Amino acid sequence: MNGDNRENAALSVVVAGGGTAGHIEPAMAVADAIQALDPSAVVTALGTERGLETALVPKRGYVLELIPPVPLPRKPTMDLLRLPGRIRRSVATTRAILDRTNADVIVGFGGYVALPAYLAAGSGLFGRRRRIPIVVHEANASAGIANKIGARRARRVLAAVAGSGVAARGHEDAEIVGVPVRSSITGLDRGSLRAKAREHFGLPAEGPVLLVFGGSQGARSLNEAVAGAAQELTAAGISVLHAYGPKNSVDVESHPAAPYVAVPYLSRMDLAYSAADVVICRSGAMTVAEVSAVGLPAVYVPLPHGNGEQELNARPVVAVGGGMMVADGDLTPKYVAETVVPLLRDHARIEEMSRNAAGAGHRDAAALVAQIVVEVARGRR
Repeated sequence: MNGDNRENAALSVVVAGGGTAGHIEPAMAVADAIQALDPSAVVTALGTERGLETALVPKRGYVLELIPPVPLPRKPTMDLLRLPGRIRRSVATTRAILDRTNADVIVGFGGYVALPAYLAAGSGLFGRRRRIPIVVHEANASAGIANKIGARRARRVLAAVAGSGVAARGHEDAEIVGVPVRSSITGLDRGSLRAKAREHFGLPAEGPVLLVFGGSQGARSLNEAVAGAAQELTAAGISVLHAYGPKNSVDVESHPAAPYVAVPYLSRMDLAYSAADVVICRSGAMTVAEVSAVGLPAVYVPLPHGNGEQELNARPVVAVGGGMMVADGDLTPKYVAETVVPLLRDHARIEEMSRNAAGAGHRDAAALVAQIVVEVARGRR
């Protein structure tokens, strides 16, 4: 395509954020914001056949192109020896997609999908003839390997919080924009939806409600702690909406006055947030971003594995009084009974925590990232 035609063509944006919901949801939020900013823009998502994106991306109306995954081994194993070949195959597939879509910009969110995209974008790498600008977004408080590599080549480097470990060349830190969250969450009016949300889940119109979820797969420690305190919660008049995960189960006798509603999965998180007064949850970057954006007081229980990024994700919200944090091993039925139950009975404290949580959120992150991506894309023409 010649230069004159390219200037008038629709912008082509490739988003690379597959694997987990923590990578996919920000990518989709930015994709939505790009199309709101420029309805003619064409957004293509990269993913792998084993990721959640195979279900989530098509539902959002975007084209999904699959590439071979490149998992990065954390320890020296045989997988490390296979890594160069895997990278080369994945980069070659990605490069073909970038050429076919005439990509103007790549926006990466880390994970297995982002690294091949970053490598395929560079001129002189793997035979590429033209350089495609990169925008990197790091959602976690501690950056992963893929985004650290991508940041070295990126035109703009964005992050949820300061000190994540990524920055554009010549800069000490990334541009702080928060985590992109879908508009159905950032625009949520919990108060106006409260009655509808509670009716939807079979919860009473009045009285406190505790929401519990441990991510898309659930969390056994959260399940056991809250289910183990069911009697104390019911006695205090507290209803529970508990998403326990598709591979788990919770067997709790429900009480008509303060029902315990246990479901494997919540497909309407907007209604779940609106029905609740307090949430017990993990502290992945996307969870913290959504919960704080809607102003929901939280008891964060960081995943006890990995490099500790979940604890870092929740710290800013906890520091301003929008939430509490408890170690996974300390979350017990006794903790729920002695700490969470009194919180749910303290209306004034809940209101204060709600204001603090909302103040810590970044409701405009998706629009801001979209604006940056479009500027970078148009700047290369």
